[in-house]
Amino acid sequence: MRIGDLMSESGVGFGTSGARGLAAAMTDRVCYAYTAGFLQYLLAAGAAVPGCEVALAGDLRPSTGRILAACARAVRDLGCRPRNFGRIPTPAVAAYGIAHGIPSLMVTGSHIPDDRNGIKFNLPTGEVLKADEAGIRAQRVSLPAGLFDAAGLLAAGEPSALPPEESLAYDAYVRRYLDFFPSGCLAGLRVGVYEHSSVAREVYRVVLEGLGAQATRLGWSDRFIPVDTEAIRPEDVILARDWAATGAFDALVSADGDGDRPLVAGAAGEWLRGDIAGILCARALGVRGLVTPVSSNTAVERCGAFDQVLRTRIGSPFVIEGMQQLSAQGLAPVAGYEANGGFLLETPIARGGYTLAALPTRDAVLVAVTILLASVERGQPVAALAADLPARFTHSDRIKDFPTELSAARLAALDSGDPARDLAAVAAVFAPAFGPVAGLDRTDGLRITFASGEIAHLRPSGNAPELRAYTEAASAERAAAMNAICMGILAGWRGE
Repeated sequence: MRIGDLMSESGVGFGTSGARGLAAAMTDRVCYAYTAGFLQYLLAAGAAVPGCEVALAGDLRPSTGRILAACARAVRDLGCRPRNFGRIPTPAVAAYGIAHGIPSLMVTGSHIPDDRNGIKFNLPTGEVLKADEAGIRAQRVSLPAGLFDAAGLLAAGEPSALPPEESLAYDAYVRRYLDFFPSGCLAGLRVGVYEHSSVAREVYRVVLEGLGAQATRLGWSDRFIPVDTEAIRPEDVILARDWAATGAFDALVSADGDGDRPLVAGAAGEWLRGDIAGILCARALGVRGLVTPVSSNTAVERCGAFDQVLRTRIGSPFVIEGMQQLSAQGLAPVAGYEANGGFLLETPIARGGYTLAALPTRDAVLVAVTILLASVERGQPVAALAADLPARFTHSDRIKDFPTELSAARLAALDSGDPARDLAAVAAVFAPAFGPVAGLDRTDGLRITFASGEIAHLRPSGNAPELRAYTEAASAERAAAMNAICMGILAGWRGE
């Protein structure tokens, strides 16, 4: 079968972060085929060698173990050797693959509910990009006769191809940060670690304590919790404020399910927006060339901390392509971040005689530790670091179960190709609430700049049937109020 046809047949397609779909749709047959297509593409392109090792890891969703076993079987059947690194963060398995020049994959649905899952594929050099996705989509794979039952699951009696877990990738990831940051640099800092069901929870504790902080475990869960660092759940806002109210913490940290997107809060328990955390991290690391999607806070340009800021479409593949572009121009260090907080490092960072190797995939731990260290070194609370930036505030939310086709149709109605007509059409919908429209940006979705300087950005999710709204204003309250208005407009688009 052709992988592109399998996507249509199963409903498991490529989003901005790999294959995603309902866990029930991600049968062993589908996951085997996807993995086989991925490896066939690498072998045909010369990006992997026959018989190579393939690093595998996963998150803590109930369906992850089954999917890992199906992926491992595909790896073995293609003559390669699966390595099982267990339940560790996505950047940990990716870093191991890059360091050893081997492909890797992570079974995870990131922040989405546990009735869904996904597979993130990594080349030996980093994430699968859009050109690679097209190559995988074109692959034709053969499925062994009798390997799957009528439900698409591995047939009863088939031996598992998933080898025992190894700790090498986890250990190397922890050492990455303990070796780079100064010994004892966080001494005296009291940090609450919101663990929930993130595979980053153990890494956070070990790294923070290893750097001298007092790390307190909070909110551990044995069931999967879909913590989204971009559209933060009200429950997570309340939890952070309640923990902060005890006066026991200087800061709080957390991450999404697969540990590649951070949450960081100061002593008051207010989670930093991901794009603010990205600016703070990049500034503290001395980054010169910075890449971020069009949806990120405009404080990044206004703060004047970077030699060049490049805007891209939303999604790590586009950020990576942008980082490669800046690096090719001779800029260094070069990094990128997304509005969800995930931070990508294109070039090494040298500091105090130590070098942090490049890791061009989203990472949560680097952001949290860097911000905490900046707080210590500047003698400022975490919240004060953000207050140093220009007063621009963002808010985001999403309408779930909004069919992708309907999102596309609604936005297409505002994109006739006639600029004057489109400006008038957009103004008819949004000007009554936000005032005159000054400009439209269609880099990714529809980004509206109003004469007031305020911004509203509408975009269908690349990973789920959701329609997202991002808003930006001169105060947090106004950005939140704008977002609520946008949610009402979008709900009307769905006929509510």
